[in-house]
Amino acid sequence: MRPSCRRLLATAVTPSASQTGPTPYSWVSNATAGPSTGRLAGRTLAIKDNISYTEAPTSSSSQTLQEYHPPFNATCVTSLLDAGAHIVGQTKMDEFGMGSLTSHLPPFYSPVHNPSDPGPEEPPRSAGGSSGGSAAAVAEGSCWAALGTDTGGSVRLPASYCGVVGLKPSYGMISRHGVVAYADSLDCVGVLGGTVDSVKEVFDILSHPDERDMTCASSLLRRRASEILDSHFTSLPPIETSGTTSLRGLRIGLPLQTHLPRPNLQLPASLLEHLKQLGATLHAVDLPSMRMALPAYYVLASAEASSNLGRFGGGWFGSAAERGTRAAGTETETGDERRRRIRTDGFGREVKKRILAGTHALSADAFNNTYLKALYLRRLLRRDFADTFRIPHPLSPGAAAPNHGVDILLHPTAIRTAPPLDQPKGSGESEYLQDLLTVPASLAGLPAMSVPARKGDDGWPVGVSVVGQWGMEEVLFWAGRAIESWHNDA
Repeated sequence: MRPSCRRLLATAVTPSASQTGPTPYSWVSNATAGPSTGRLAGRTLAIKDNISYTEAPTSSSSQTLQEYHPPFNATCVTSLLDAGAHIVGQTKMDEFGMGSLTSHLPPFYSPVHNPSDPGPEEPPRSAGGSSGGSAAAVAEGSCWAALGTDTGGSVRLPASYCGVVGLKPSYGMISRHGVVAYADSLDCVGVLGGTVDSVKEVFDILSHPDERDMTCASSLLRRRASEILDSHFTSLPPIETSGTTSLRGLRIGLPLQTHLPRPNLQLPASLLEHLKQLGATLHAVDLPSMRMALPAYYVLASAEASSNLGRFGGGWFGSAAERGTRAAGTETETGDERRRRIRTDGFGREVKKRILAGTHALSADAFNNTYLKALYLRRLLRRDFADTFRIPHPLSPGAAAPNHGVDILLHPTAIRTAPPLDQPKGSGESEYLQDLLTVPASLAGLPAMSVPARKGDDGWPVGVSVVGQWGMEEVLFWAGRAIESWHNDA
């Protein structure tokens, strides 16, 4: 194992007294392999630490869950094992998925370094978040692919920073059964890999109905999406074909709201020319509600988090010693006092901040002017996307007009390259801004994939995002291969 693996992957368990290494975490010692045959036989995968895995604790990088041993595997983990995958470890993350830099960690966690160093003298940078550990593991070559979760960009942002491919599927396309919840209406299990084909291979294994997850898309809805895909692209080459040589008939939208002032972060002109040479047409599109997506996202996500994290009060989860400890200096401790102490000591600063913000948004004083307005902005955004795509949504097949609109959207994934690893903890506003270009697709429940595109002026990776209509992941893979081939030849 390369030494850098020990700063990328974590078992998310309390360090043992016998540990003497420079960092307290590395691979899980009891990794699990599936059968020797299957579509993923021999493939090594890592999983994010908020995905239930019976072979090791699942802590969500939080002290409140340090000794939680799941009694079952998440559906996505079971699917990987059934396909023959070898799960080699769990990866670090921002606590409960709340962060964009994988910096919101327990005090005894070592930081996650971005392995895409352009030079030996370059100061360390962040791998992004909250799935920074998964992206870094793939970028370094420690595993073939990895699972993450994406609520507002937590797969795509690290993918851009680390120079790998990251997919957030359509909401409900992959089961969330066994995944620790952050924001139920936004959470998605995502896939990170070194290539578009590796991400597609894992997605195909995980994309199936699951009756244990009420948000997971039914067979009927998936069949409807497949029928729309087949009818819409009858004149195009088979999407399954690797090494795509033609994008004839594909209409690509370039949102006006995603134009960045720094030229090195904009869509490369040579990439756009390459796509046109393959037969695609480019169209400027206006999505006015994108400007309001970020504040709406943080209101809704924080509100849902304040409810979901209410279950963690130390009664069943966390350290057994912590649960049995009485408050210092007292003989007795009421249930409310114990719950207050454990949540105060167990949750990190960022989690507390979002719980408080979400609780306020749901309060009687702020509900109408904050939470309901955020829901309204979300509806506006979904309407803008529906008016932009010419492919109809499977749940409202008559909404789109085939004679105008676009098939996919293309825009930069992030507003900058990877931030410095030692960025001050108090820079919350600048951290929230990292999600500026990723939250619109999350609020609309649409599939989005970040693909490496170039290097920034500082030598660090820059990704571009492809966004499609619900259930149209195959179109994303098809366009993503064209971007990938251009990047590899550049």
